[in-house]
Amino acid sequence: MKGAIASTHDLATRAGADILARGGNAFDAAVAAGLVLQVVEPHLNGPGGDLPAILWKDGKAQILCAQGPAPAGATLKHYRNEGLELIPGDGLLATVIPGAFDGWMLMLRDHGTMELADVMAAAIKLADEGHPILDRAVDTIAGLADFFRKHWQGSADLWLPNGEAPAKGSLFRNPELAATWQRILKEAVGDSREARIDAARDVFYRGFVAERIGDFCAQMQAMDASGSTHHGVLTAEDMAGYSASYEEPLTFQYQGWTIAKTDAWGQGPVLLQTLSLLAGYDLSSLDPLGSEFAHLVIEAEKLAFADRDTYYGDPAKSPVPIKEMLQPAYYEARRALIGDKADNSLNPGTPEGFADQRTRMLDLFERLSRPAGAVYEPTMAHLRRTPSGDTVHLDVIDRWGNMVSATPSGGWLQSSPTIPGLGFCLNSRAQMFWLEEGLPTTLKPGNRPRTTLSPSLGWHEDGRRLSFGTPGGDQQDQWQLLFFLRYIHGNMDLKAALDAPMFHSTHMPSSFYPRSREPGGVVAEADLPQTTIDALNERGHKVQVVPAGSIGRVSAAVYHPDNKLEAAITRRGTYGGAIVLE
Repeated sequence: MKGAIASTHDLATRAGADILARGGNAFDAAVAAGLVLQVVEPHLNGPGGDLPAILWKDGKAQILCAQGPAPAGATLKHYRNEGLELIPGDGLLATVIPGAFDGWMLMLRDHGTMELADVMAAAIKLADEGHPILDRAVDTIAGLADFFRKHWQGSADLWLPNGEAPAKGSLFRNPELAATWQRILKEAVGDSREARIDAARDVFYRGFVAERIGDFCAQMQAMDASGSTHHGVLTAEDMAGYSASYEEPLTFQYQGWTIAKTDAWGQGPVLLQTLSLLAGYDLSSLDPLGSEFAHLVIEAEKLAFADRDTYYGDPAKSPVPIKEMLQPAYYEARRALIGDKADNSLNPGTPEGFADQRTRMLDLFERLSRPAGAVYEPTMAHLRRTPSGDTVHLDVIDRWGNMVSATPSGGWLQSSPTIPGLGFCLNSRAQMFWLEEGLPTTLKPGNRPRTTLSPSLGWHEDGRRLSFGTPGGDQQDQWQLLFFLRYIHGNMDLKAALDAPMFHSTHMPSSFYPRSREPGGVVAEADLPQTTIDALNERGHKVQVVPAGSIGRVSAAVYHPDNKLEAAITRRGTYGGAIVLE
């Protein structure tokens, strides 16, 4: 019954472990856990969200892309006619085609072994019978209670039982979501397991779910962060044309490890770029909690994220020079820019043929990036005064050595009005597009938004394999990088590397509305040595100290060539869970 699983919620971990114990593989377990996460962390993800995953099977890594593109009606003309300069971070204009359900179904159909009803059972039971609602979910609901009552009645009806926010830890039910899934199962008929799963996909994207979503977007005038109400542009026809897909990963070799990430429709390559810059330093000789280590990491991240914001986008729709940016000639020249002091300029590179784009993006950032208020989006939400969304993560290994690293997100209860009759809301991923012509991240029908979702999977030449990831928006690859570097350079075991004090840069423009940035900003946990914090400030960084254990929710799982398995979550994952089955 060997297997291992870690996730951001203990109930999801248990659901996945139960599938492994019953003979299911990593893909069956991942789907079961992923669907449970939609129920128990509704402020962090939902059925209307999106999903990137990295799969390991038969000695090969593969990307599962379930990031939905912009709908046919999502045109620059329409959004500009709505009086917008930036796409709001909530409401219905921020919605792209929801991809998560199709992604989970595709994973289950092609790589799983169990029936859909079996892997959905735990999620349906928790939605129908209830689960202890998390404190942060309650805080999110309570903070929006008046807004829900005034503007989003469907959300008020679901999230304010008896007219008030639920009590922390109380049993919370979502019977409409349970009924939606039960109806999908009832209508998903076919002569084989695969046919039944495909039928479920049809019910969601070409059946009653899509029809209800299309009607809701056309009829609902939803208030959003712009201060005005807007209809959505997503239609049932958009839903009908969607399918999740598979891609080859981008990889980079570092210290005997090959690290796999998504292509540049996600921010994943930024971790590879940062590793390429840091490869020129002897990090093993540095204190992983010291100022020299922290300075090098922060400065390398600034350069890599500047490239992300200037050049990343959907490579299927626009040229993205990511392969050039992972070549030695490029990253060695960029590495030479790292000095002893903080460089607080925004300094993307200039891949051949992209000078004009660099100039245009820098002008855009100058015009539209806002000064940072409370620092950034996800996982820092408890430090903000306004509700924000976030993300979840899971890592799974089975007895056969199959692995899944998945980072679902979107469809947050606070991002979009709940759809009556379905029990879930839509995503707000379109806020990552710019309303400017001719960019890789221009709003355009069929374009995938450049998401921050960034699962990771690596394999070492000695046979070890590592799955890891975290919630956290723009911080995802920063926190993952710290964990990875400390794990391989810092003489730390898995748990120690996860628990070590975190820091991250807030120098780059946020991917989320209203696109704030804090030049030179660094957020550091209070248990990072004071000597390190002082030295960073002396180098020109602008360090904001936050409570220890308050940032980052990284989890990881390791396969060893002797078939030993490990799984762990950070101490910050107060309600996450990790289970290793012997």
